[in-house]
Amino acid sequence: MKSLFNNDDDRGQVGIGTLIVFIAMVLVAAIAAGVLVNTAGFLQATAEDAGQESVDKVTNRVEVVNQHGIVGANDDIETVNLTVRLAAGSSAVDMNSTSIKYLSDNEVATLTNNSAPNADTYEEHEFNLTRVEGTDSDNSFGVLNDGADRYVVSINASKIETGTGGLSTGDKIQLDITSQTGGTTQVILTMPQQLAGANEGDPVKL
Repeated sequence: MKSLFNNDDDRGQVGIGTLIVFIAMVLVAAIAAGVLVNTAGFLQATAEDAGQESVDKVTNRVEVVNQHGIVGANDDIETVNLTVRLAAGSSAVDMNSTSIKYLSDNEVATLTNNSAPNADTYEEHEFNLTRVEGTDSDNSFGVLNDGADRYVVSINASKIETGTGGLSTGDKIQLDITSQTGGTTQVILTMPQQLAGANEGDPVKL
C-alpha cells in the first residue's frame, strides 16, 4: 500500500532565506504604517492649531463702544478717545500687547500701549489707556478679561499730524486695533463740522 504522505511532486520550500524575506516584509509594512500614523497625527495637530488661530483672529478682539475727540487750540481735534470692551465671545485681550495702526490722509503710524493707570502724557508712537471708573473689578489694569471691563484708549493726533498739529473739520482717519492673537477691529472716524467756535478742551462726538 502506497503511503499518502510520501509524494515527490509536493515539496515545501523552507529555509532561512524565506524566513528573512518574510520578516523583512513585515518590518517594511510596520514602518510604513508607523509613518502613515505619525503623518496623520501631525496633519491633525497642524489643522487643529490652524483652526484655533483662525478662531482667535475672529473672536479675540476688542469692540469700540463709543468715541469722541478733544478740541485743541486751533479749532481742531488734538486727541481721539475710544471706549473699548471685549467683543462678544472673545477671550482676554492684553492691551499691553495690542497695537493700533493710525492712517490719515497725511500720516501713518503704528501705536503701542505705554501707559500707567493715571498717566496723561504719551508720545506720537504711543496710545494711552485709562480705566473707566467702576469697571476692572479685579484690578487687572491693561487686560480686558471680563465683559464689564471698559478702558478709554487715547491717541494724541496733534503729535502724529506733524504738518497740521491736529485733525481739522472733515478729516478722516482709519484705526485698526489688532490684539496679540491677530484679531482686528477697524474704526473709521470723520471729524465733525461743528469745531468752529468750540472751546479748547471741549469734547465732541466723532
